[in-house]
Amino acid sequence: MNKVVVVFAPTACGKTALARKIFGKSSLSCFKGMGEVISADSQAVYKGFDIGTAKPALCEVEDIPHHLVDVCDGNTQFDLGDFMEMADSLCREILSRNKIPLVVGGTGFYIRNFLLGSPVTPESNETIRSQVKLKLSQLGRKALYEELKIIDPEYASKINVNDELRICRALEVFYISGKPLSSYKLNTTLRNDFDFCPIILTRDKEDLYRRINERVDLMFEMGLEAEVKKLISLGYTRESPAMKAIGYSEFFYEGFSGKKLVERIKTDSRHYAKKQYTYMKGIPGAIEMHADDENKFLDTIKKFIGISLS
Repeated sequence: MNKVVVVFAPTACGKTALARKIFGKSSLSCFKGMGEVISADSQAVYKGFDIGTAKPALCEVEDIPHHLVDVCDGNTQFDLGDFMEMADSLCREILSRNKIPLVVGGTGFYIRNFLLGSPVTPESNETIRSQVKLKLSQLGRKALYEELKIIDPEYASKINVNDELRICRALEVFYISGKPLSSYKLNTTLRNDFDFCPIILTRDKEDLYRRINERVDLMFEMGLEAEVKKLISLGYTRESPAMKAIGYSEFFYEGFSGKKLVERIKTDSRHYAKKQYTYMKGIPGAIEMHADDENKFLDTIKKFIGISLS
């Protein structure tokens, strides 16, 4: 068996809770204790960045194993290549234990490439890369993002203005080839390394945005400001890869504090959730369902695994 369940949903949608309810040790379903989560969250990989990334609580980890959480420090750039390599390896390990790998997360960029395979783009050119980095240091990421919006509006619409790594890579590809990164298309079929079951969880926009706002409020109640201060005292700066995430980068915005800071993080989080869904458009065989539809989720997994629904 090489079956892998892939569950996408933006932050605060309830994907981890649903996976735990069906596959956790405390589950009442036929899949009790049969799954292990591989996090598809580009920020959960960073050690010490806990509250702002909404990492799973200890009780969740004890109920269902989580992988790709706390795997590197906040000054290390973790990218798509790292995710693809580690996620593939973990899937094979979990399958070897006769468990079901559950790739669960909200980083649509990771999940789309994981399902379809990464497009072949021009190899990095150190000279061009150095030129882009120099431009970044002189003009700042916002200026480079505005340039990207002109030369590759399709790709720019899918990423955040703070996503320095992807902005620079997209510009590098354009400078090397004269072609926008979005023109290098992904495959239109699922890769055959595994047998995938892609699931997209949805909520009404108003409900999702309410949950996101409540999540941000909870982060501040849990001590997000104190966490950021501690991270800064440990030497992390606004240039550290982990600090560029939503929930952390806003602390470095000039003139933002108190309620204004909270509202800015809420706004950025809502915008990001909307963008994340764009990566999941057109995934072959993807099944959309409401995040609260536990029965449909369970029936979908049963059918995928080959368990009778009767």
